[in-house]
Amino acid sequence: MKQVSLLLLIIYSSGFCFAQSPTHLSTDLLEHTDRVFLDGYPSGIALTELGSTVERYQTAAIRNSKPCLGWVVNSNQPNTLQTAYHILVASSPTILDKDEADLWDSGRTDSDQSVAVSYDGKPLQPSTVYYWKVKTWDNHGVESPFSYVRSFITADRLDGVTARYPLQVNDEYPAAIHPIDESHAFIDFGKDAFGRLKLTLSSTKETDIIAIHLGEAVKNGHIDRTPGGTIRYAVYRLPLMTGTHTYTVKIHPDKRNTNTVANDIGVKPILMPGYTGEVLPFRYVEIDNYHSPLTAAQVVRQTVHYPFDETAALFHSSDTVLNQVWELCKYSVKATSFTGVYIDGDRERIPYEADALINQLCHYAVDREFSIARYSHEYLIEHPTWPTEWIMQSVIMAWTDYMYTGNQASLQRFYGDLKEKTLLSLKENNGLISTKTGKLTPEVKKAIHFKGERINDIVDWPQSGILGLGKNEPGESDGFVFTDYNTVVNAYHYEALRLAGLIAGATSNPADQMLYADEARRVKERMNSLLFDTKKGRYNDGIGTDHSSLHANMFPVAFGITPEKYKKQIGDFMHTRGLACSVYASQFLLDAAYNSNDAAYGLHLLTSTDERSWYNMIRKGSTISLEAWDNKYKPNQDWNHIWGAAAGNIIPRKLMGIEPIEPGFRKIRIKPQPASLHRAEILTPTVRGDIRVAFDNLPAERFSLQVDIPANTTAEVWLPRPNKKYRLTVDGTVQKGTLEGNFVITQTGSGKHLFVIEKNN
Repeated sequence: MKQVSLLLLIIYSSGFCFAQSPTHLSTDLLEHTDRVFLDGYPSGIALTELGSTVERYQTAAIRNSKPCLGWVVNSNQPNTLQTAYHILVASSPTILDKDEADLWDSGRTDSDQSVAVSYDGKPLQPSTVYYWKVKTWDNHGVESPFSYVRSFITADRLDGVTARYPLQVNDEYPAAIHPIDESHAFIDFGKDAFGRLKLTLSSTKETDIIAIHLGEAVKNGHIDRTPGGTIRYAVYRLPLMTGTHTYTVKIHPDKRNTNTVANDIGVKPILMPGYTGEVLPFRYVEIDNYHSPLTAAQVVRQTVHYPFDETAALFHSSDTVLNQVWELCKYSVKATSFTGVYIDGDRERIPYEADALINQLCHYAVDREFSIARYSHEYLIEHPTWPTEWIMQSVIMAWTDYMYTGNQASLQRFYGDLKEKTLLSLKENNGLISTKTGKLTPEVKKAIHFKGERINDIVDWPQSGILGLGKNEPGESDGFVFTDYNTVVNAYHYEALRLAGLIAGATSNPADQMLYADEARRVKERMNSLLFDTKKGRYNDGIGTDHSSLHANMFPVAFGITPEKYKKQIGDFMHTRGLACSVYASQFLLDAAYNSNDAAYGLHLLTSTDERSWYNMIRKGSTISLEAWDNKYKPNQDWNHIWGAAAGNIIPRKLMGIEPIEPGFRKIRIKPQPASLHRAEILTPTVRGDIRVAFDNLPAERFSLQVDIPANTTAEVWLPRPNKKYRLTVDGTVQKGTLEGNFVITQTGSGKHLFVIEKNN
């Protein structure tokens, strides 16, 4: 439990009171705007040197004429709130050294805003380097020093497109090298990753040719040459030159994931940039017909990924399976970011809304990084895919982006598009929507930017009889019966309408706010009157069928459609179905369980070692989340699909209970639902700073919660009640709290706090 002790030491270490300057300065959600990459590798080149460099470089150029600035407020005093800020923006760091500015001097501005402060100075010019710094005042009367200076460069066009980092290349070395015989070596990099292979080899003959095998799976001590599905394997022949030379193995492009022509749903794969070259996912290497011993320094994997901070998040608990699942999901976020856009997996390399939504939530959980999520979401607004439900997920992603960043720029820019993505245009007289009644016209498709041939309801994927499944193999939709009025589709419609109303309110569109709130209320009423079977106590799959699938019930519960009095009955039904859904839909099953405070079932699913479990992915040998629970559930699956990593966001959001109540984590909810889990601790990054939570749990007896809340935020803390009679102390002082079901709620400010709730006899 060394990690546990370290985290608790961090949480409860004390310090002297002194003014601390702001940190983590960001420009349009990018913190490291001063970094310069050379063909993907981080360099020591400054932005001001770019005009004189001859190398091929990449930067995170700002494309907004009025970028949003943000920072983290720091204080070692409890209950700290920012009361004012002072920003200086200049064309030279020497101007800032004198605490002056030639572009924007905000002066002391009374505000608690520390995220998404819009630049309001002289016009910024394209292809220009700028510098800024900030200082703050707080409610304790403390004036901070100015921060360090952060620089950024503008793009050659200030077109408002979301800025993002270049892809990063890292050299990784083998975890192990095992000789098979005197001319054949087996090499294990420890984890699967997307990249290329670089070898430094020697030869005395010009006729030497070696065989290089790359793969993701192992069989009988060798790379599996026929792994099935789209689990990757490739072999290359490399002629050697005399002497010692370094070779880069050129990866052959796969026609399917590098096709520049749009497919039948109107979308194209995301292509790799020239500076990284084509990549392949592989963990293992075999080198055959090389007659000298190999060292780790000779075998390098040039791994490609979006910039990622390995130290930004941690989780550890008393359950070893849960810990392994967390590490699997955390690494999956990094490994699958290799195109700089959220994609489905290596087989297609196409962005899909369903993958992107899960990826977005998982990425927020493991890194203080928001740009790739926003860019991917905005890409999908203009390049939607074919499933009805997933089109509406764009609205969910938009609201999630706002809640985690506090930045409205994307909502404002795509407001009209998001209204269309609710699919309110498909509304029928019964108040529900349908894709099968003639309203899915070319005009509707154009309004949502759909360029493909068809839009269909999906529910879950894959379904029976496709992608290698036989007609009698059930697929992942639990026997769902498709009708004109689909329960899952309309559950998504409700959620899209509800969130569209909130988006309208946030962007000062009161008429739309009222419209969408009313429409959402009506859809909820119609679903509960037309689709809910009161005799069975659960939802049918649609109008015209009495079949009740897991999906028809978990989505209404996850989205808050189900009346409170029926949640227990539906929960009992969901228990009987188990994980009768895909890895994608497990996101919503777990949301449904925890939103119903069914923590025991949620923990059971997260820690399961059955065939349908996250642990099974590890057991199968993958280090990245799979596309399906097992090959037999999707015979063409790949081994690098982020939509299989839902547990990675459920652990921080639901089990540990950390979610934003107000945009940009201005107010935080901490609602741990431990069930039988004895101990856990987590470090979660947010736009306002790190949140640390640790608990010790003796069910029905005592629950102890330790938190560290970042400055300039407040928190609503929910404590699981061990007994009807309880005693609550906060930092050693007895409090009553507010009772809400089986939880006791209390409010707190920033800093380190200890909550103890125990049975009171």
